[in-house]
Amino acid sequence: MAEPVNLNRFRKQKARAEKKARADANAVKFGRSKVEKQLDRNLRDEEEKRLDGHKAEVRTDDQGET
Repeated sequence: MAEPVNLNRFRKQKARAEKKARADANAVKFGRSKVEKQLDRNLRDEEEKRLDGHKAEVRTDDQGET
């Protein structure tokens, strides 16, 4: 005689597998690699530094006049 099967456990395992497959598909479709994220972050930081270098300085005298 065959071993009894717990249908709840089987159903939950199937649901987990489907959820993981959907998550993997979304990661491929929408996700970016760590290298791509780091590259974007570095480019954004360089752009901010470049823009900060072009800001006009506001000078004030010692008496507080502008």
